[in-house]
Order: sequence, then structure tokens, then C-alpha cells
Amino acid sequence: MNKTRRIKIIAAKPGLDGHDRGIKVVARALRDAGMEVIYTGLHQTPEDIVNAVIQEDPDVLALSLLSGAHNTLCPIIMEKLHEKNIDDVLVVVGGIIPRKDTSFLQKKGLTGFFGPGTPLQIIVDFIKSNLKR
Repeated sequence: MNKTRRIKIIAAKPGLDGHDRGIKVVARALRDAGMEVIYTGLHQTPEDIVNAVIQEDPDVLALSLLSGAHNTLCPIIMEKLHEKNIDDVLVVVGGIIPRKDTSFLQKKGLTGFFGPGTPLQIIVDFIKSNLKR
């Protein structure tokens, strides 16, 4: 019997942001939707996050930022993923991301911007329909 592998997600909080309720709620919703979710915890460096991606080989990297450092940290993470030839992971971002910053982040390879109050089913559906595998 050939069973389809579950979607695997790493959920990470880059930087010094200490607010993790949102990412925990999203992680639970993704898990309840049948996905495997690994939450890396607070205060992750870009190197920590990329190392987790290398070790766990996820389909999706979900970043959560509320600190305002998204235009700094997200491009660093994307650059480090590129340096390791990791280009088959869908990278989504949640948190406080002003609309004016999304085009800059899209050019860096990020997609799926989910702000506070986004219905959880929208996030689940986005991931399922935008996987690179």
C-alpha cells in the first residue's frame, strides 16, 4: 500500500520577537488539517531556521514576525536557503507585514502573507494549493 506523505511544515519565529500565540494557533490548525508541524520556538536566528530546514526537509517554512524586522530577517533567511540550494520549500509569512512591504518580500521569494485575523482555513488552503512538490 502506497500511502501519501503528509505535508511537513516548519514553523519558526525569527529574531527577538517574543510573541508566539499566533504561530501556535496556526500550527495547531495546520496539524488539525492533517499536516506534520515542527515548531522551532522563539528567538531563532536565520542560521537556526535554515539548519532546521536542512535537518527536517519540510515542504513549507512558515515564518512569523511581529517585530517589524521582516524586511531584514526574511531576505537573510531566503539568501541562506539559496546558498544551500534549497529552492523547493514554500516559504510563507505571518504576522504584522505592512502591505507596502509584500512586493519587496515577494521579490525575495516569499509568498502567502497572512496578517492577524486571517481565517485559519485560508492558510491551510493556500499551503495545499501552492506547494512546490
